[in-house]
Amino acid sequence: MVTFRESAIIPDLKIFEPSIFRDHRGEYVETFNRDDYRFTRPDGTTIEFVEDDISRSHTGVLRGLHGDDRTWKLVQCLHGAIHFVVVDMRIDSPAYRRWQAFHLDDQNRHQVLVPAGCGNGHYAIRTCLFSYKQSERYSGAANQFTVRWNDPSLAIEWPVDDPTLSERDRSAPDLPPLP
Repeated sequence: MVTFRESAIIPDLKIFEPSIFRDHRGEYVETFNRDDYRFTRPDGTTIEFVEDDISRSHTGVLRGLHGDDRTWKLVQCLHGAIHFVVVDMRIDSPAYRRWQAFHLDDQNRHQVLVPAGCGNGHYAIRTCLFSYKQSERYSGAANQFTVRWNDPSLAIEWPVDDPTLSERDRSAPDLPPLP
């Protein structure tokens, strides 16, 4: 059984809280099934996930902000803890350039459905395994947008000032000023 809520900030973003069964042996969590995780795009077409990916990040690593205009993602932290941020980069959205942050870890098991057109990034509070289902096959960084993690126009509140970054993320440009 899973419960979900809609974001009050970013349209089409959903937060899922799966049921967790814990006992003396450990825990059991259902993280996906076609009936409870049925998604549609704003145009009414069904979102089908075609690829599952996992990334491992050491404590202190920040990945993102990345996204594209086609891919929906269902994300979760399988192990460790992350500070997860979603930024709405859809020019026609009422939430354009607004962001929302989440604490995802291996205890709360929360999941976030990230709409196409939104960038996302995560900071590893503890070494983590980050898992995500994608509605499109990954076709490389050249087909994605990258937004600087600490772009001053976004004023994202990260729990770090000097994270470990990839060259792609370190050299990401600032966004142009709003008209």
